[in-house]
Amino acid sequence: MEISELQKDLAAAFRWTAKLNMHEGIANHFSVCKPNSDDFYVNGSGMHFSTIKASDLVLVEQDKIEELKKNPDLIDPTAINIHGAIHKKAPHARCILHVHSKYATALSALKNPELPPIDQNTMRFYNRVAIYDDFGGLGFEEESNKMANSIGNNRSMLLANHGILTTGQTVAQAFDELYYFEKACETYITALSTNKELNIVTPEVAEKTAQDWENYPTGLGELHLKAIRSILDKEDPSYKQ
Repeated sequence: MEISELQKDLAAAFRWTAKLNMHEGIANHFSVCKPNSDDFYVNGSGMHFSTIKASDLVLVEQDKIEELKKNPDLIDPTAINIHGAIHKKAPHARCILHVHSKYATALSALKNPELPPIDQNTMRFYNRVAIYDDFGGLGFEEESNKMANSIGNNRSMLLANHGILTTGQTVAQAFDELYYFEKACETYITALSTNKELNIVTPEVAEKTAQDWENYPTGLGELHLKAIRSILDKEDPSYKQ
């Protein structure tokens, strides 16, 4: 069976996430819908992010979901539940990336998990992150439906006491969102560690900067993923297999 560029993009995202140490072993999941379809590719059970190849991705077909849920050795049930529910309810979430990365998870553990606008990266997410603050255990069916109802039109959703979930129309968009959200959280957590007063910009400046990000004249996400794939093509092109 021919491997699509869509699968290669998602495999590259797995590999780069592992390089950045934003993964959690064989846990966490990335998914992307096929064009003009609600069927989606996702990583199978027990696979380390650093080894995932395009051909390893499992296709979840909508008419086979209940059957797949009975086979946890093939796909983790939380992947089917969380990603399936959000893909179904959020049309903008064609790609979903969910990790328990270090700094985003640290933010999710704070009593106030909002990300204040203190630099360009944090301003990118100003008033643009849903906060799911009703943690109720692992992402089985009931929890997944609550998550899907909480994301709204936002590209990112911080899961209190849990981690971060980013979305996009493409793998490139979702990965760029994930990368910069983690960078923003790193800056914020580092700034908090100084115990000095934060220099928070005005709402007007924060909103303008967020809009500047959205209206940037080139497709930064696409260029970002293209650069990543270029590096992987030289270092370890096995991700495309």
